[in-house]
Amino acid sequence: MTTPPTGPDSSDPFAKGPAAPQGVPPQGGAPGPGGPQWGPPPGYGYPQQQAGYGFPPPGPGVPHHGGPAPLLAIGDIIVTQGEITTPAGTMPLRGAVWNASDLSRTEERISQTGIILAIIFGILLCGLGLLFLLMKERKTSGFIQVTVTSAGHHHSTMVPALGPWSFHQVMQQVNYARSLSM
Repeated sequence: MTTPPTGPDSSDPFAKGPAAPQGVPPQGGAPGPGGPQWGPPPGYGYPQQQAGYGFPPPGPGVPHHGGPAPLLAIGDIIVTQGEITTPAGTMPLRGAVWNASDLSRTEERISQTGIILAIIFGILLCGLGLLFLLMKERKTSGFIQVTVTSAGHHHSTMVPALGPWSFHQVMQQVNYARSLSM
């Protein structure tokens, strides 16, 4: 019994060894100190990330937020245990003056559904269709302006009014911020 010749020109596909993964350049030589290592060379492809859990740290120039947890957020104003953070910077919480202004309005008008039903039932049942004109709809639009002043800095934000209750909700948040500022 004869054995087939081994070598690079052999027709046996298993004699060559496993193929290199796609996208990795072939590397030769024996591994060892100072010799080539398995895998792509450092700096090849995507930047190397440090091992660890969670999100990777932000790049240079991006502030690292690891401060206290926010207690309250009103628009773009964030209140923590000791400071107020706004897009313009931070202010001390102690001694801050808070104000809120209701710049919203609520309009009441006859709903379109009521008008359509009044026309349909007005033709069919005469006077009964007029009762549908009593259907009203309320629509709130506008903003609630919240301002904070502390240590010579001033910031104002506009919170959209989603309903007639919006001003009361924002005032509760402002009153809580006032209690933290004392």
